[in-house]
Amino acid sequence: MAEENHPGQVKEITAVSNPVIKSIRALNLKKNRDADQLFIAEGLKLITDAVQIGWNIKTLIYAKNIRATPHLQEVAAIARARGASILEVSEKVLGAITRRDNPQMVVAVVKQRWEPLRDIKVQGDDVWVALDRVRDPGNLGTIIRTVDAVGAKGVILIGETTDPFSIEAVRATMGSIFNIKTSRASLAEFKKFQSEWPGIVVATHLKGAVDYRSLNYADQPTLLLMGNEQQGLPDELAENCSNLALIPMDGKADSLNLAIATGIMLFEIRRDKLKVSGTDE
Repeated sequence: MAEENHPGQVKEITAVSNPVIKSIRALNLKKNRDADQLFIAEGLKLITDAVQIGWNIKTLIYAKNIRATPHLQEVAAIARARGASILEVSEKVLGAITRRDNPQMVVAVVKQRWEPLRDIKVQGDDVWVALDRVRDPGNLGTIIRTVDAVGAKGVILIGETTDPFSIEAVRATMGSIFNIKTSRASLAEFKKFQSEWPGIVVATHLKGAVDYRSLNYADQPTLLLMGNEQQGLPDELAENCSNLALIPMDGKADSLNLAIATGIMLFEIRRDKLKVSGTDE
């Protein structure tokens, strides 16, 4: 269980065996993240973004040797004013928390955010990505980062998936975990959501017969459905899609990495909305 919060307190800790540090390290296990609805984020920039967006920082932890950094102190002051505990620790303690030999000098314990499926309001040309039983935290984090990059709205996780709030997935998002909505659903819940989607539902599938570049994604909401890394998309989800798409390949590889395939699809779906700065409309 994570530590109790002591608003306004600045505490110096140098021992990895300290009970407060043990409780934070425990968040490396999914069962503890689930129980406390907390997760660990690393890096001053990422934590600054989280604070600015309004995420709930429970504990801010930084290395003693950077305590005088003006920007860090600004972020710490905001977090403290909102009730966060502030811990000043040794680099050894940071390494133990993050399980890295060369850890970031600033770490935070953050309250998780989940968007209930029932609260998703679709309008205009919104784009959502639904992932069926994604297993690899690196893939999931990269997809979340790509969703953010193209201006899509969020990710829906179907069934038993890897945890988007694991330290590996959060690292791979490069801060995008704070910018997009993340939802989750059982297979039955998602099938109902899929059946009520007001626009196009497209999936990549081995049985897909349509070049993904030939579909019309413009001016309607798009739900992009992607399958498990090993098994692909099950027929019971594929059969209710508006279109099944293929990504043509010309080499000897017979498949693409899930995050790469999702990125290709997203950039095509959002192609008309992505403009190079300074170019004419």
